[in-house]
Amino acid sequence: MSDLGRKGLGEQAKEKVTPDSQKSTLDKAGETASGLGDKAASAVQPEGNKSATQKVGDATRSGGDSAQNEGQGVLANAQETLGNAAQSVSDAVSGNKK
Repeated sequence: MSDLGRKGLGEQAKEKVTPDSQKSTLDKAGETASGLGDKAASAVQPEGNKSATQKVGDATRSGGDSAQNEGQGVLANAQETLGNAAQSVSDAVSGNKK
């Protein structure tokens, strides 16, 4: 059971396991909006007022969000490195030196 105004763990799990290819644009927008609302509610709701299941859900999502952000940082670094390498090759081929 979820706390008032919060997504239940079952609903969150169902959203995660359903492939985006099987979701309508409206479904995706609704999930995004309700997810943002749930994150905001999680941030303002005191820990002492959360049910045990809500605490588990918040901790799980927080870990997932951190991993996703870290992965995006790694991807950005890799893209920058590849872009710099491509520029170096282009400069070498064209005879431009910096």
